Amino acid sequence: MDDLPFKLSTSFFRNLAATKPRCHTLPVMPDTPETPQTGSASAAAAKPAPETDRPFRVKLRGSVLTIIRLPNQRQLRGKLHQLSITGGLMNVEKPLDEKLKVELIFRVGEVTIREKAEMLFPMWATQGWLQPFRFVELPEQSRDELKRNLQSFVQATQSAAAS
Repeated sequence: MDDLPFKLSTSFFRNLAATKPRCHTLPVMPDTPETPQTGSASAAAAKPAPETDRPFRVKLRGSVLTIIRLPNQRQLRGKLHQLSITGGLMNVEKPLDEKLKVELIFRVGEVTIREKAEMLFPMWATQGWLQPFRFVELPEQSRDELKRNLQSFVQATQSAAAS
């Protein structure tokens, strides 16, 4: 400040505080998130939620065809764009209603998956709609089978790309 040719007056900047404000950020962010401390007992008793591993997703980019069986037994076709053991994203011609319960039938690797799913809010894409979904009531055996086949699909793709 001393090397400036003119002296700044604090009255010129009336909207700024005259004293240096206290910095509320840390120079280095902590590794673990901290909850704000408040006076209420319920906030003090609350513990941070344990971190859960997000299931890996496989980008299929429309290489796997799927049949969507609606509650009225009509069938529609779609192409799987992404898939995980909890749900996925598929490309459809027309969007389906949010929270609609359907049956999805598709083949990944050596297994045919035929499970119930719930449709989520669709998104417009350049060629049709991207319709997200999540599996509902997926049995543990089907979940393990799907996970195993998705992993083998990724390994086969990686080995084909390496050669």
